[in-house]
This record gives sequence, structure tokens and C-alpha cells, in this order.
Amino acid sequence: MPALKPTQYNARTTWLGTVTPTPDSIRSAPCDHLELTWEGVAADSHAGINRPSCSRLLKQYPRGTEIRNVRQLSIVSAEELTQIAEAMGMTQIAPEWLGATMVVEGIPNFSHIPPSSRLQLADGGMLVVDMENRPCGFPAREIEREHEGFGKRFAAAARGKRGITAWVERPGHLRLGEDLQLHIPHQPIWAHIESVL
Repeated sequence: MPALKPTQYNARTTWLGTVTPTPDSIRSAPCDHLELTWEGVAADSHAGINRPSCSRLLKQYPRGTEIRNVRQLSIVSAEELTQIAEAMGMTQIAPEWLGATMVVEGIPNFSHIPPSSRLQLADGGMLVVDMENRPCGFPAREIEREHEGFGKRFAAAARGKRGITAWVERPGHLRLGEDLQLHIPHQPIWAHIESVL
């Protein structure tokens, strides 16, 4: 029996970008296509088969421990970016301020699609959803550079709407405007989830 269920939901790519490695910025630069390899997006600061663990995993590893890289891409929703901007009292949140790799539209409640879901490219390439991304201080810093006084509003406004992180299961090529089909795990929600949150 198949473990993943294709859905009727498609995510249209409305923005693509890459992050150039710099010590004090996560800002991404727009592009019109992405070549997805086993390591993610070549030359992107998040590329690599492995990566050093960060503050998100301090309960599991000392910072800097080499681990598998399941954060090769950062994908955000156009609809949720609009909601974040409204909550912050801004007209828009630019994806490059968040260090986004991709902006998609068309999947409701995008930040909460199940972990291990897949987003399949038109050419058969496949992205695996790791988990919901959490707001952090780096986008706030970029927002503050553009709009003084607004950066501190980001974390609260983006809670539950920061998008997801993903990694490449099968390489492929993605162009601006193409669709990705959502596949979800055929698995019920763990009955004890509330007891551990």
C-alpha cells in the first residue's frame, strides 16, 4: 500500500531565490529558476548533504555537531506573507528578507502541512518537507534594515506562518510559475501529540 497520498493541491511558484553566504545577512536574491541537486541549490548558503547543528537542536546535540541537512530549502507561502505583513502593519514582507528559497501560493495553511509531505516538480523532482520553520531573529534584522522599528514585530506576527524547511529527495529543475503537487503521508496524527507540546 502506498505510504504517500497525492492530493488535489498544487503550489504555484511565485518567487525563487538563493542566499549568498555572508556572515551578517540571510538575505536571498531573486532568480527565475533553480537547479535542485542532492545537496539542495548549488552555491546557496544552505546547500550541502550535511550541516552543523544549530540552536534549534540544542536539546539533541551540542551546537555545531555534524548532522544530515534537512534544511536545504526555506519555502514560504504568499498567502501567509500577506497575513504576516498585515499583522505587522506593513504593506508587504519581501521574501528576500526571510532568506526564502521559494514562495508558493495555492495551499491553505501551508506552514502546517504534515512533516514528510512531498512537493513534486513537473519534471519529477521531489522535495521532502522536514517541518514548520520557526520565526527567528535573522529576518527581523533584515526587516529592521528596510523599515526601522518594524523588525521587533516579526516573531509574533510570523508565528505559525513562517513556512517550512525541505530537502531534495530527487533532483530536478524548477522554473518560476511552475506548479508543485502536494503529496501527504497516509498516517493518522499521533494520539498523544498534545501531551508533549
